[in-house]
Amino acid sequence: MSKISVFQVAKRLKPVLKAFIPDSKLRAAKERMIDKKLCSMAQQRKKTSHAGDFLKGVNLIGDVKAEIGLGQSCRLLADMLKASGIDFKIYDYRLPKVPRSSDPAWDAYIGKELPYSVNLIHINPFELKSFFMETELEMWQGRYNIGFWLWELEEFPDEWLMCTKMLDEIWTPSEFAGSSIRRKADLPVKTIPYWVTAPCGENCGRAYFGLPQEKFLFLAMYDCNSTIERKNPIGTIEAYKKAFPEEDPKVGLVLKMNNAREAEIALIKERLKGYNNVYFITDILEKTEVNSLIKCVDVFSSLHRAEGFGLVLAEAMIGGTPVIATNWSSNTEFMDGTCACMVDYGFVQLEKDSNLYKKGSRWADPDISEAAEYMKRLYSDRVFYEGIQRNAKEHVEQVLGKTPAIGRMERRLHEIIEERQY
Repeated sequence: MSKISVFQVAKRLKPVLKAFIPDSKLRAAKERMIDKKLCSMAQQRKKTSHAGDFLKGVNLIGDVKAEIGLGQSCRLLADMLKASGIDFKIYDYRLPKVPRSSDPAWDAYIGKELPYSVNLIHINPFELKSFFMETELEMWQGRYNIGFWLWELEEFPDEWLMCTKMLDEIWTPSEFAGSSIRRKADLPVKTIPYWVTAPCGENCGRAYFGLPQEKFLFLAMYDCNSTIERKNPIGTIEAYKKAFPEEDPKVGLVLKMNNAREAEIALIKERLKGYNNVYFITDILEKTEVNSLIKCVDVFSSLHRAEGFGLVLAEAMIGGTPVIATNWSSNTEFMDGTCACMVDYGFVQLEKDSNLYKKGSRWADPDISEAAEYMKRLYSDRVFYEGIQRNAKEHVEQVLGKTPAIGRMERRLHEIIEERQY
């Protein structure tokens, strides 16, 4: 029996083993087994040269159909590869626990073959270990493997460094994320930003979403299956409450919640008790619908604690919706005080683990009072509003437009291909 088969058998036996062995010991045993297998695979892979019949092109590996942020990130890479003119195919890897993976945009490019000699692997490291275990070594031998990773905090987790043994370099969409990984990983780490576009759906105005036409609307978005503490929608809710009284009929707050459970909605409603102009949207929307929703409100608010890129913020800006955002982490690379309302912050230390984010790490604590003042000014000062709106669109097109973003990707891929063509 091969070692990969042992891993698969252990996976199937997990429900039985859990009845007799504590979870902590099972996790530790699983990590040891995975790390041992990765070391063996990495050693075997090193024996295979990248030289020889190096086939020009890219195998993009990731959940390109997922209707979450990581899926959209993968689709943006596909957009960039297509626009660059570099040959590519997509290996669709379904991430675990994704509620819906049905976006059809790239179906024509999907297959189970890996015909090219560069693998661009859009799977974050905490899931990448398992992916390596489920695949054959032939997927990685003789190829140049690039991991495309996002990370939101300054400290990159040591336990994820094992994944680098199977990679040749790492790409990140922001220098903030790249710096975090670069301090730990003994590999080249390149910043390759997205080419950001935000196409909208037809006839997806306010009426389509059941929103009032006459009110000045603020929007916050988050996924209840993700880390709510990091996205911090409560910050936007509290800022809105500071900015406007309960009885103000001219403003409203829109909360787009993915995978919301009744108990979570009830808690939010309790926090907004007395406010009648609050609108919940809980349906899973297609990406063009999400873009349309952002475009048809007046302001998008993200009082996040950390961002690995901040894609929705960039999409809002390019679509003409002014953004209120925490002035820390990756989003500061494409926004500043001339084109967005940047909210000051202090740092807070995590007192306990929060999903992937470990106790003792730090992230931003945005100034709710300053955010409330920005809300009031965007509502009352039309000249200020239109200046932010105009500058945002121009700035994002300049920094994250087609030419700068695709140019970086194209240059790096050509360097890799040329270096290995003997």
